[in-house]
Amino acid sequence: MPSDKEIVRVNLAARSYEILIQPGCLQHLGTQIASWARLNSSESLRCLLVSDESVWQAHGELACGSLQRAQIDVTSVTVPSGETSKSYDQTHRLYDTLVEMAADRKTVVVAFGGGVVGDLAGFVAATYARGLRFVQVPTTLLAMVDSSVGGKTGINHPRGKNLIGAFHQPAGVVIDTDVLKSLPDREYRSGLAEVVKYGVILDEAFLTYLENHISGLNNRDDKVLRNVVARSCQLKADVVQQDELETTGLRAALNYGHTFAHAFEALAGYGTLLHGEAVSIGMICASRLAEQLGRIPAADTQRQISLLSALKLPVQVPVDIAKQHQQIIDCMLLDKKTEGRELRFVLPTKMGHVETVRGISAEAALAALNSPASRAH
Repeated sequence: MPSDKEIVRVNLAARSYEILIQPGCLQHLGTQIASWARLNSSESLRCLLVSDESVWQAHGELACGSLQRAQIDVTSVTVPSGETSKSYDQTHRLYDTLVEMAADRKTVVVAFGGGVVGDLAGFVAATYARGLRFVQVPTTLLAMVDSSVGGKTGINHPRGKNLIGAFHQPAGVVIDTDVLKSLPDREYRSGLAEVVKYGVILDEAFLTYLENHISGLNNRDDKVLRNVVARSCQLKADVVQQDELETTGLRAALNYGHTFAHAFEALAGYGTLLHGEAVSIGMICASRLAEQLGRIPAADTQRQISLLSALKLPVQVPVDIAKQHQQIIDCMLLDKKTEGRELRFVLPTKMGHVETVRGISAEAALAALNSPASRAH
């Protein structure tokens, strides 16, 4: 009988770790964390469990109970749901909690929630006492396939997303796909945008799989979801293993659509546009830009529009944002791919392959906002 468990290994020498993907594995969270912490039977383990209010209400009792059954001393903290929690105030609040716990290098920070919780708790783990171990337990599809893998942590600055952060690899990632059944529809679909991204940038065969399983994706079919999460994690792991700290440029491929998306998020006000919604729109803008530059045919842009639309994701730049030309350019110039105030974008050359393109003019970037592609539904 086939196993319902998938394990993806991220090979980073001493910082290597496993991603466990299995329905129902949240009930074994405590034993899994204890195993990764490599404790002797005589050693005790303390953890700071960081969650957001909505996740805690839905799954907190299950997670906390699992940790306690594994003889782990748990201190739990919840933060408000939403992007605004990636702030100085919440960061200092978690630091204060660790101080009150008298946390030391054996203390484990557990990020139990979506990407916001993972980014915030991971940043706190990276910077407190020069680095605590932490475990990612993502509860949204977006976090499962993207932010929980690769060691990026950070908080927002009022003028830009993720401007303050650190690379800090987790000790492991636990993904219980059963929690996706209770995820609000909009949050679920936000994650599908990042899934589509992997097909566009790295694996056309995976893109075709997604096109052939639209019904399964829309209906949250167990097997389809497990396959999609595992393949997405493997694709990201393959990139991270080759460019952990974004020094070679290879990892920049993962930012396809994100230069546009981060600008849209910032201008809409964090939390107004979900990250995946902004990425969906941003991918279409980036694809149209590539089309304008003669890098891909119009059919490749339309292929993305068709799939994203079938998954009920937005592909149109909000009208009020599209008018803010100078503000959009200013936000893009804060993007981490920008060097010397030169706009750079990750653009496709074909489905399954992208490249970083330098020297894009502001006029060319803005022309992609109001193209026929970005107005499609």
